[in-house]
Amino acid sequence: MSTNAPSGQEQGAGPGPAAPARPAWKRWLALLSLLLTGLLWFNGLVDSFDRPTVGNALQLRQLELVALAAPALPAALQEPLGAEQPRQALRNELERQVNGAAEPAAAEWQLQLALLEQQLGDPAVAGHRLSVLAGQAKPEQRPLLEALAAGERLNPADLDALARPWPLSPLRRQLLCEQLSRDPERCAQPQQQRAALWRLLGVNGLPLLLVLVGLVLLGREVWQCWRRRQTLLPPLAGPALDLIDVTLLIAGGFVVVGELLTPLLAGPLVTALATGLSRDPALQQGVMVLALYLALMAGPLWILRRQLPAGAPPEQRLQWQWRPLASTAGWALSRVLMVLPAVALVGWLVERLVGDGGGSNPLLELVLTTRNPLALGCFAFTAIVLAPLFEETLFRGVLLPALARRWGWAWGLVISALTFSVAHLSLAELPALAVLGLGLGWLRLRSGRLGSCVLMHGLWNGLTFVNLVLLAG
Repeated sequence: MSTNAPSGQEQGAGPGPAAPARPAWKRWLALLSLLLTGLLWFNGLVDSFDRPTVGNALQLRQLELVALAAPALPAALQEPLGAEQPRQALRNELERQVNGAAEPAAAEWQLQLALLEQQLGDPAVAGHRLSVLAGQAKPEQRPLLEALAAGERLNPADLDALARPWPLSPLRRQLLCEQLSRDPERCAQPQQQRAALWRLLGVNGLPLLLVLVGLVLLGREVWQCWRRRQTLLPPLAGPALDLIDVTLLIAGGFVVVGELLTPLLAGPLVTALATGLSRDPALQQGVMVLALYLALMAGPLWILRRQLPAGAPPEQRLQWQWRPLASTAGWALSRVLMVLPAVALVGWLVERLVGDGGGSNPLLELVLTTRNPLALGCFAFTAIVLAPLFEETLFRGVLLPALARRWGWAWGLVISALTFSVAHLSLAELPALAVLGLGLGWLRLRSGRLGSCVLMHGLWNGLTFVNLVLLAG
C-alpha cells in the first residue's frame, strides 16, 4: 500500500506556534501527577519481579498436550515437539516446578506428578505424595487418593465416580485410568489424542507460519524504504494538546485517577456487583475485570473530552479514519505480521540472556485456567476490544502527535513506545512491549489512521488470547 503524502521530514519539523500561557495550577498539577506516576511505575516495575509468571503454566500445558497427543503424532513431528519421551519430560518439569515453588503447588498438578512417578518407576515417592494429598483433600476426594496409594484396581464406573470431584484434564483422566483400571488398554482416548494434536499444531505451527509471512512482508517494507531513500509519511494530525495537557491526561487521568484511585473507590462496588450476579468464582472474576477496566477508562476519557474543543477542525481531532474498512484492516493485518518476528526475537533474547523475570499480566493466567465461557467472553472483550481502543487513543492518538510536534516524529515514536511499554509494569515484558509499541507507532505514522492501530492492537491481543485458549483446551 502506498500513500500520496509529503515526506517524513515534514512531520514534527518545528515546534509550531507558541502555545498560550497555562495557569500556574495546571503546571503544578501536571508536575505532581508526573512525580506520582514515576513513583507508582517505578514501584510497579520493581514489584514485577515478585509477581508470578505465566511462563511455567504455559510450559506445563505444552508438555501435557505433547504427552496426550504422542500416540497420534506423525513420526516427522515427534522430534520437533519433543515427543520421544513425553511423559518423562512432563514429569521432570513438574518436579522442577512443584519442588521449587515457594507455595504448595495446586493439588491437580501434584496428583499428576504422583501418577507419573508411579508409572515411571518411583512408587515410594508417589505414595508419600499421595498420602500428603489425602490429608489435605476434601472428603469427597480422599477415596480416590487412598485407592491410588494402596494400588487398588477399580472398575471404570467406580473410577468415574471417584474422579468426578477433581478438575481432571484428559491426560490426568487417562493416567488415572491406566493406574487403577483392570483393563488399561481401554483407557486410550483416540478422539482426545487427535484434538490435542490439532491444538499442538495451532499453538506451534500457526505462529511459525505467521512469523515466516511477517519476515517476507518486513523484508519487502525495508526494501521499499531503502529504494526510496526516505519514507513517505502523511501529515501527523491530532488533537492540539501541548505536553502539559498530555501529562495531565496520561499521568493524572490514566495513572493517578485510573490506576490508583479507581480501584480504591470502585473496587468494593464492583466486587459486590460480581458477587450478586453469579456464584461461580470464574464468572465473578470475569465481571470484575470487565467492570474495573470500564471504570479505569472513564476518568481519562472524561478528561480528554474536556480537553478537546467542541468545534475543532478535522486535523485537530482523533484520526480514526476507519473507512474504507478494507484498507484500514489491510494496514493492521500487514503490520501485525511484520512486528511478530521482531517481538518474537526480542522475547527469545530476553529469555536467553535474563531468564524468566516474572511479572506476567495476571489476565494471561486467568484466561489459561478459566473454563467458564461467559468469563472467557468478559476477558476477551476486555483484551481484544476495550484495551486496544483505550490504549491507542492515549498513546498513538494523543501522546505521539504531541511529542512529534515538539521533538519530531522519530523521538515521538520512541518516547511513546517506551511510555506504552513501561505502563504495563513488567520488566520482563518491557523490551517486547517496546517493540510492539514501535510497530503500532510506525503504523500510525505510515497510515495516518488511528483506527488501523486499534485493529492491529486488537489482532495482537486476539492472537495471544487464542493461543492461551488452545493451550488450556
